[in-house]
Amino acid sequence: MGEFTLRIDGMHCGSCIRRVTQALGSAEGIQVEEVRLGAARLKAPSVPASVDLAIAALAKAGYTSRLEQ
Repeated sequence: MGEFTLRIDGMHCGSCIRRVTQALGSAEGIQVEEVRLGAARLKAPSVPASVDLAIAALAKAGYTSRLEQ
């Protein structure tokens, strides 16, 4: 499993953390390791494809995100 971190814009409270955790948890094949204000650390079997899947799940929940370099 590969690990990656996403930077997430628009998070400002505990409710945002909960919403992001739920959105990422619903994405198939993605294991949520940690969610904090502005970022999420994730594990997935196929990192490049899973990054796109995680970003799409967050967009559906109303958050913009990008892969941390």
